[in-house]
Amino acid sequence: MNTLPQQTTLTSAHVTGPLPGPRSAELLAHQELNESNARTYPRHLPIAIAEGSGAFVRDVDNNVFIDFLAGAGVLSLGHSHPELVEVVAAQLRSLSHGLDFPTPAKDAFTTAQLSMLPWGLADRMKIHFCGPTGANAVDAAVKLCKTATGRGDIVCFQGAFHGSSAMGMALTGLVEQKQPVANGMPGVHFFPYSYCAQCPLGLHPETCSTNCVQFLEHSLKDPLGGIPLPAAVIMEMVQGEGGVVPATAEFARTVRRVTRELGIPLIIDEIQTGCGRTGTWFAFEQYGIEPDVIVASKALSGIGLPVALIIYNKDLDRWLPGAHTGTFRGNQLAFAAGAAAVEIFRRDDVLGNVRSRGAQIAGLLAPLVGNPWVREVRGRGLMWGIEFADPETGRPAGDLARAVQRNALELGLILECGGRDDCVVRLLPPLNITEELVNTACGLLLAAIAEQSSVAGHRTTTGAVR
Repeated sequence: MNTLPQQTTLTSAHVTGPLPGPRSAELLAHQELNESNARTYPRHLPIAIAEGSGAFVRDVDNNVFIDFLAGAGVLSLGHSHPELVEVVAAQLRSLSHGLDFPTPAKDAFTTAQLSMLPWGLADRMKIHFCGPTGANAVDAAVKLCKTATGRGDIVCFQGAFHGSSAMGMALTGLVEQKQPVANGMPGVHFFPYSYCAQCPLGLHPETCSTNCVQFLEHSLKDPLGGIPLPAAVIMEMVQGEGGVVPATAEFARTVRRVTRELGIPLIIDEIQTGCGRTGTWFAFEQYGIEPDVIVASKALSGIGLPVALIIYNKDLDRWLPGAHTGTFRGNQLAFAAGAAAVEIFRRDDVLGNVRSRGAQIAGLLAPLVGNPWVREVRGRGLMWGIEFADPETGRPAGDLARAVQRNALELGLILECGGRDDCVVRLLPPLNITEELVNTACGLLLAAIAEQSSVAGHRTTTGAVR
């Protein structure tokens, strides 16, 4: 039994011994015995978590870590935000589950979400609540567009991640994930994304006229292009699992122009970028475009309680009653917390903090431009990625990225990896992170990169196998 005190105040990182500690190792062994092989995070972050507070987590061995994963971006205001905890506790005493009945908590949440849309857009939009995960919302968005248009094909982009449901997986670029599952959803077409660090067309930004999106336009408009007019195009403004790859402005705006010209609904997947992650409530605001459908989940409650929705143009609302349901679409606890979270965002200027801390991270990580193992540092707001590549071959250096992740954990910093071959170390801190903690975390990260780059360089010069 864990007899350690709960909900203590965590204020600094400290790791006192090898990881995993003995109690974590015991729980990890139990997990190995009892849980499915599909689990992921504990394989590279071998700790068992006892509690979280703000931007910190404590494991069962009393090691404390700065959490720059934040529930994969779910905990926008950090662990156990005291105001949200009180709101959730109060709501729990009155109503926790409401299907799709109207309730005061749901009405306040809906009003709050629509109020965060750019001026004029909210008047043209409706909200639909679906199952509690982002993949559920992706499923709903695609189903809505197929129903509204009567068409069946979907266009998406290489490097995309839209979930692990059957439909979400079909729209996801990760071949390894879907290869074992035969007979995926048909009618899905992948096109190049504006990933300039590794251009799929072998071009360079200084001489390229965004040929990747021109290829999409020509294919959709070519009567011999082989692709029927699709029901929708689905796109992330910043590919998250794909390695924190922001779309270029020209790419995003051209996709919007082409889809509008052809009458194709544009779905913007804001599951990871939404709720302030990139410095505006939704990332599409920074591109000067308006989507037909917005997909949101992850950080909507601000405290990790599951809720997912789509916000869509009223012209697409061709559904009949019961056309898309879900038992857990009425999570009153998430609604109450989400409405309160929007108030906190406004009161505390959290979006301003995201922009300031994002600029701070950009400055602190700028020296990495001189590291031969770092291909690119990129990000928006508080969503950052550092891509590692072999300086001799140019191949993704996934082993180095994982070594950096492990070294950082041993120093007291939790990070995630993503991108091709997991070669990108990702930063997803809480959005109310302080200037002091950003300085501390980036110092730990830079130390881990310096150490592991030196090791990788030594292996290269001595001819060791990488």
